[in-house]
Amino acid sequence: MAHLLPMTAKNGFNPENSLGLYRIILSSHFVHIDLGYLKSQIQQGLKMKMRFKSAFAAIALSIISLSMLTRAETVAPQAVDRVDIKQYAGKWYEIAHLPMYFQRKCIANITAQYSVNADQTIGVLNSCRIANGEIISSEGVAYSQNQGNSKLKVSFLPTGLRWIPFSKGDYWVLRVDPEYKVALVGGPSNKYLWILSREPQLDEATYQSYIDTAKDYGYDVTKLIKLPH
Repeated sequence: MAHLLPMTAKNGFNPENSLGLYRIILSSHFVHIDLGYLKSQIQQGLKMKMRFKSAFAAIALSIISLSMLTRAETVAPQAVDRVDIKQYAGKWYEIAHLPMYFQRKCIANITAQYSVNADQTIGVLNSCRIANGEIISSEGVAYSQNQGNSKLKVSFLPTGLRWIPFSKGDYWVLRVDPEYKVALVGGPSNKYLWILSREPQLDEATYQSYIDTAKDYGYDVTKLIKLPH
């Protein structure tokens, strides 16, 4: 156990020459500590600690500010005001899509065929080529959710089961050119996204323009999958 003894004239030390030295007895060895020096070292250490904390706080604040700025630059997906479903009907070629479970087997030639039914619902026929070369298809129906026909709910269940709650997916037209040649399709979340074209190929400038729109809506376009036609 260490003992701390004041060094005085009585124990052989002249206090007038003392700079505040104390004797610590540790295992019969004597160590002299300048308390003034020790105090300065502690103060320097505290200053460095405070500088580190300040620097860390500044970095953290910068990261938070950047994150908030990025969020402020994006908005939630918004459907266009109106879609002419007769013009929208017909065949579309998929140019790119975000990963989706129901498209996991598709390797090429993804298309969507839309038709207007007598009851003003929209018939949907999705097709793609899978690894064995076969063309597979999925048939469904889309129901308009707003007067502008830009927000739809799509079901691919058999006719008799389409009444089942929560069995329909969102289909929002986020952007479509005036001639209905290119469309950006998504939903209220950033989970699904499709870029469609009337032609199997889309020029790079137009593609990048629609990519920019998707970015503005907060979609992670780095995950887009482009399959050949």
